[in-house]
Amino acid sequence: MVDRTERAGLQVDTRLASFIEAHALPGTGVKAGEFWTALSALAHDFGPRNTALLDKRESLQKQIDDWHKARANQPHDHEAYKAFLSEIGYLLPEGGDFEIETANTDPEIARVPGPQLVVPITNARYALNAANARWGSLYDGLYGTDAMGSAPPKGGYDKGRGARVVARARVFLDEAFPVEGVSHADARRYHVQGGALLVDDQPLIQPDKFRGYRGHPKAPEAVLLCNNGLHVELVFDRTHMIGARDQAGLADVRLEAAVSAIMDCEDSVACVDGEDKALAYANWLGLMKGDLTDRFVKNGQEMTRALNPDLEFVGPDGTPFAIKGRALMLVRNVGHLMTNPAILLRDGSEIYEGLMDAMVTALIAMHDLSKPGGLRNSHTGSVYVVKPKMHGPEEVGFADEVFTFVEAALGLPQYTVKLGIMDEERRTSVNLKECIRAARHRVAFINTGFLDRTGDEIHTSMEAGPFSRKDFIKRKGWIGAYEARNVDIGLECGLSGKAQIGKGMWAMPDQMAAMLEAKIEHPKAGANCAWVPSPTAATLHALHYHRVDVFAVQAKLRKGGRRAHVDAVLEIPLAAFRKWRPEQVRREVENNAQGILGYVVRWIDQGVGCSKVPDINDVGLMEDRATCRISSQHIANWLHHGIVSRDEVMDIMKRMAEVVDRQNAGDAAYRPMAPGFDGIAFQAACELVFEGRVQPSGYTEPVLHRRRLELKAAG
Repeated sequence: MVDRTERAGLQVDTRLASFIEAHALPGTGVKAGEFWTALSALAHDFGPRNTALLDKRESLQKQIDDWHKARANQPHDHEAYKAFLSEIGYLLPEGGDFEIETANTDPEIARVPGPQLVVPITNARYALNAANARWGSLYDGLYGTDAMGSAPPKGGYDKGRGARVVARARVFLDEAFPVEGVSHADARRYHVQGGALLVDDQPLIQPDKFRGYRGHPKAPEAVLLCNNGLHVELVFDRTHMIGARDQAGLADVRLEAAVSAIMDCEDSVACVDGEDKALAYANWLGLMKGDLTDRFVKNGQEMTRALNPDLEFVGPDGTPFAIKGRALMLVRNVGHLMTNPAILLRDGSEIYEGLMDAMVTALIAMHDLSKPGGLRNSHTGSVYVVKPKMHGPEEVGFADEVFTFVEAALGLPQYTVKLGIMDEERRTSVNLKECIRAARHRVAFINTGFLDRTGDEIHTSMEAGPFSRKDFIKRKGWIGAYEARNVDIGLECGLSGKAQIGKGMWAMPDQMAAMLEAKIEHPKAGANCAWVPSPTAATLHALHYHRVDVFAVQAKLRKGGRRAHVDAVLEIPLAAFRKWRPEQVRREVENNAQGILGYVVRWIDQGVGCSKVPDINDVGLMEDRATCRISSQHIANWLHHGIVSRDEVMDIMKRMAEVVDRQNAGDAAYRPMAPGFDGIAFQAACELVFEGRVQPSGYTEPVLHRRRLELKAAG
């Protein structure tokens, strides 16, 4: 039984109420009574409107389902389909041109292209790692991954591999910071003279790329360079293991990497009640106050992690200055769908979690806004909230109104809260310009999310027919048009130089060579940020932003007037050739089932919202609710259209549960699903598949939350 406290007509989980009153409110100037009264008004006044928006989603989906059912076994008529979507208000008329009016965005949002991390806020260590991933060692990134074509050796330091790392780093320096008549590979001395950096007494070809140094100008401890808005720090130390063997004493090349990081309250966490939400909010508070720490044991030693300080340098003119040592932090709130029992309303119903997140995360961010100095997050007085899973401009407009209410309630200037729009639902994709218009004063971010977007694609067109296999869905024309259209419309709406236009996640954290080969396409496409799965990946992905001038790409695209057409986005990636061999069907379902089970068993049993789950070929893939949504919707689609039977799927689920059990044999906290197949986690995974067709928008959250609460109640 949850212990609750009454506050302004709300029944609040006492653990959450105590956190807010004892920790979140002090220092903000907001009184407890004022806060609870405002949150109660937000929950009771905006809640019914939230419900109406969800009802509209279901109404539109039913009409789309009925349209496809009425035309079953007929060739798809694209023009009739498009006209139908316009008639029911799914596809809206596009208004005239405009540019966003967002003000006071920080440089990391407006002017510095670079990698972006997304991390579960409930894990303090991961959150701190992400915040501190603003700077990363290129030497470590190259040595410790397969980035140079082979995995790092086991055992002690490999001098040969180390030499190749140093040589590769010098190639990067020659490309980004060339010197008159000298290669960095041959350099013996770096020093500062007359406000200029000299390398073996030769200047940089572009001298303005030198930004500062630390130590004595004749033998600096560090040199700061800048290319395409990103900094690089050369660290000199002849007592260091690497520096001692280097002719110039260069011990490391540190890259400015994750310039921004999303602290996630949504897809990568498992927050189902007041206890979980209090933990999430407490970590966000520690980040905003700058005092979050985490103690852990690594290699037998206890370590403490905290936020990194700023970096101090002396400029070419002799003036001291500092640059940020941490990523700019955004917080991702929950979308409009979910409710949470952390707070109950007057009628006993649960609060919409997105409304609670809006009020509490903005309140907590006030601790950063009020700082006179120290470890600041925003230097322009802004709070950055990413809002996921919104369906169309009406829902974006609702979010805008929610934050206007929150700002007034907390005494913040209007538009202090900047909004990140996740372009991951089809109704948003096809109406993106109007979605941006609906929040034109606070939009600071739009981002494609292929994973959720594919899950929504399958659910929206569930009745149209069987979908292609997942690998083939990625090759269909709709995905290219979707990705290009996001950039095109973002540029049309004036986001360049004011806001981020982002790309989605690299899902294979152990395959950095492949990432270096593929992910350069994101800045080449005009995106000024893209998601990576780790701080190391952020360091390596930063290399791409040195090779590509994103703002030059954006200017060229805007001048060219390219616009990917909505017709291509509306193409449904159904299977054209459906005579799959039985082993092809089995393999596809097995791969989906393993991903679902590997993710869900940790979500339900351990409360882990984001996992590296080995796939059927033992390749580690980052799994969160978005990937789970695709896999469950895909099986549900094939079940619905008779590609595979219920008995066949159940047999595969059981066999894959045994595989997942073996893959997790080394985890002492893991609870095997076989041989009983009667645990809550296995039941939840099956429910996602067999009931997937009737889940709201195909989301996994309702099942996962209910089942996790069931397990917690059972102790």
